[in-house]
Amino acid sequence: MHKTYKQFSKRVLYYKVSKMMLKIGLPKGSLQESTLNMFKKAGYSINIYSRSYKPSIDDTNIECLLIRAQEIPRYVEKGIIDIGLTGMDWVVENNADIVNVGKLVYAKQGLKPVRWVLAVSEFSKIKTPQDLNGKRIATEVVNITKKYLEQKGIDASVEFSWGATEVKVPELVDAIVELTETGSSLKAHNLKVLDTILESTTVLISNKESWKSSWKRKKTEDLFMLLKGALAAESMVGVKMNVHKENLEEVISVLPALRKPTVSNLSSDGWVAVETIVDEKIIRDLIPKLKSAGAEGIIEYPLNKVIY
Repeated sequence: MHKTYKQFSKRVLYYKVSKMMLKIGLPKGSLQESTLNMFKKAGYSINIYSRSYKPSIDDTNIECLLIRAQEIPRYVEKGIIDIGLTGMDWVVENNADIVNVGKLVYAKQGLKPVRWVLAVSEFSKIKTPQDLNGKRIATEVVNITKKYLEQKGIDASVEFSWGATEVKVPELVDAIVELTETGSSLKAHNLKVLDTILESTTVLISNKESWKSSWKRKKTEDLFMLLKGALAAESMVGVKMNVHKENLEEVISVLPALRKPTVSNLSSDGWVAVETIVDEKIIRDLIPKLKSAGAEGIIEYPLNKVIY
C-alpha cells in the first residue's frame, strides 16, 4: 500500500513538472471585453471571476493573467509571462525588448488602429506644434512624447498624467498628448488636434526566451493564427444559394468573392449550390443582385474564423 502510494505520488509530481504551460497576459480595462470576445470566436472560453486577476480558460496548457496593457510589455520582457496582448504604443513607450509576433487590428470600439494625438484648446493661440516651445504638455506616454518633441526640435516640458487628461487644458497645461479612436472625446472637451504623434494597433508579443522554446513558439503561433482568423471573420459573412446551371455564369459575375466560389452539384438535375465569403458591408446590396441574376434559396450566415 505504501509503495503504491509512493509510485502514484511520483507520477503526479512528474506530471506537474513535465506539463508545459504558456502564460499569457490579457489586457485589463478598455480592451478587455473585445479581447474576450475575440478569444471566444477563436474557440477559447475564458471566464473572469469577481476580483480575480487569474481568469480560467478551457485549455489546460494556458494560464491567463489580467494585467493593464501598459504593463504587459515589461512583464513579457522580463519573462514573468510568456506572451501578451498589448498596444504597440506601450511596447514603444516601455522600450521593451520582445518578439513582435504580429498585429491584431482591433480596439475598444472597432477594428481599426488608434492614434496618439497632440491637442490644444480650440480657443488656444497655439496653432502649430512649434508654438509649444516653452509650454507644458501632459500625457501618459511621456517617452513617446519626448521623442516626438526632440525630432521636431521643440523645447517643451512633459509631465505624466494619471488620467482625465482632456480636462487639464488649458487651466493646468498648454497641451496634451492623448489616445483617440473616434475623436469624440476630444471634441466634447473643445480640443483641436495639432498633429498625430503615433498610430498604434494591438499586437501579440512574446518573451525572447519563450520564443526559443519550440513548444511555446508553436503554441503561440497557433493561437495567433486563430485570433487573426477570428478578427478577419468580424467583417465577413458567408452566403450560399441554389442556382440553375443556365444562370450560373451570371450569378458568379456579381459575386466579389474572397476566392472563387464553391460550386457543387445538387440532386436535382441542372441545379448547383454556390457558396462563398463576402464583406458584410456589401451583403445588403449583393443579395438583391443575386436574386435578379437567378439565385434561389439564398442564405446568409455569420463566421467565427477566416483563415487565409
